[in-house]
Amino acid sequence: MPFKFHAKGRRHIPRQRHRVTNWRDYDAALRNRGSLTIWLTPEAIVGWRAQPRTTRGGQRHYSDLAIETALTLRAVFRLALRQSEGLIGSIMKMLEIDLPVPDHTTLSRRACGLSVCQPARMGTGELHLIVDSTGLKLRGAGEWLSEKHGTIKRRAWRKLHVGIDADTGEIVTFDLTDKDVDDASHVPALLDKLPLAAASFMGDGAYDREATCDAVLDRNPFARIIVPPCKGAVPGPTATIAPSQRDLHIHAIDARGRINWQKTSGYNKRSKVEVSIGRYKRVIGDALKSRHDDRRTTEVAIAVKSLNRMNELGSAKFVRAA
Repeated sequence: MPFKFHAKGRRHIPRQRHRVTNWRDYDAALRNRGSLTIWLTPEAIVGWRAQPRTTRGGQRHYSDLAIETALTLRAVFRLALRQSEGLIGSIMKMLEIDLPVPDHTTLSRRACGLSVCQPARMGTGELHLIVDSTGLKLRGAGEWLSEKHGTIKRRAWRKLHVGIDADTGEIVTFDLTDKDVDDASHVPALLDKLPLAAASFMGDGAYDREATCDAVLDRNPFARIIVPPCKGAVPGPTATIAPSQRDLHIHAIDARGRINWQKTSGYNKRSKVEVSIGRYKRVIGDALKSRHDDRRTTEVAIAVKSLNRMNELGSAKFVRAA
């Protein structure tokens, strides 16, 4: 039998097995991710010092590029601010470079409102956008302490909204909001950050809102929207005359079932955004280190830029094993 049943009667689908076809290149890319030469480039060394200001006020010793480089090393290697200061000092000493090292207070102060320039999108074709959100913890009792003794303080967290390119897996848009922000209501803000309108939009059932469809179609009237309707959804009043994409999804699910609709519509590709979120939490972590919202925004922007850089170095290519 292709399926097994648990004691509770739930159907169990066996996990698919895949094989990496470019293991040699992927293995080299994994090693390069830990190389300091990837993150401390010659351009960063040349632009380390800040340009003299012509207006009145104090002079900055470090450029925004220097602060971003230091915070990038902190994010990639999961360091505290003082440890990041020590790492940069040791790198300057080993390379015999006469450059000042920003202290931890300078890194913390300059991180507030730092402008992080995201590189251009790797893909050149149409943008097929897949969106999702996840929670990032702030601070508080850990899971073990909370389970054993109960939560003493209210645990706070922030919501990270991400949108990836379905073809390359690159994070092309993101935002950090409060935990009470609804996923569907934040779609326009994510779309406004894109360099071009998305050719298709994909999300889970949380994005099954009329406002989501309007936001996507306002930017591209020919965009394809792949969002599963909620359970018990009914077609709209104009379904017989001019059916919308949601009406067509409802008719397809009623006719052939939800599993068949997922295969024919390509909804199974939504797992790519879950993989990207899992990569974020494995590489960067599932908690925010900063204590100020502006610094948290900078922290997430640097983390996303680092993950895209790792993806640019090389990623695994899979084929399904027999």
